[in-house]
Amino acid sequence: MANSNQKKPYTTGEVADLSHVTINAVKKWINSGKLQAFRTPGGHFRITRDDFKDFVSRYRLQIKDEIFPEKKRILIADDVPEVLEFLRAALENREDHSYEIDVAVDGYEALIKVGDFKPDLLILDIRMPRIDGLEVCRHLRSDTSTHSIKILAITAYAREEKDNIIKAGADYCLPKPLGMVQLHEWVDKLLG
Repeated sequence: MANSNQKKPYTTGEVADLSHVTINAVKKWINSGKLQAFRTPGGHFRITRDDFKDFVSRYRLQIKDEIFPEKKRILIADDVPEVLEFLRAALENREDHSYEIDVAVDGYEALIKVGDFKPDLLILDIRMPRIDGLEVCRHLRSDTSTHSIKILAITAYAREEKDNIIKAGADYCLPKPLGMVQLHEWVDKLLG
């Protein structure tokens, strides 16, 4: 149901409330062509979410973050395709959260994608080819531009490796196989 409300166009009153202006100001924006709108069969203006978002961006209104919060970005790095798909599906299918998700198949690709994608959270398998997860952690923590990225490590060897993983820079370590509840709980904690 939340999705259907997000797609519903705004009224001029709603845009006025969101913009902290009067309805007449919104109508002036529409009549001058600054804000795109359409008319209902009853003659009332309606503004689509995308048109309002474009308007807010174009005129640099200081309300963008409160109305259009940025999606949290999650990068998932694992060399097992089935694990990547499980994690992606588990995070994409949440009704209460919406994330921008990208994947990497090894530590080398993860480091490249961190630079391009700039994730808020990295879900990182520890045992991967080319560059393992421990080295990825150390690299991210040693660089000031990536130091604040949250890292949720995952490994089938959590009992043996947990201390080394945390020392390398991971914020937490979950054992494989992963449980959905535990995954969501730690993603929420780390993205806080």
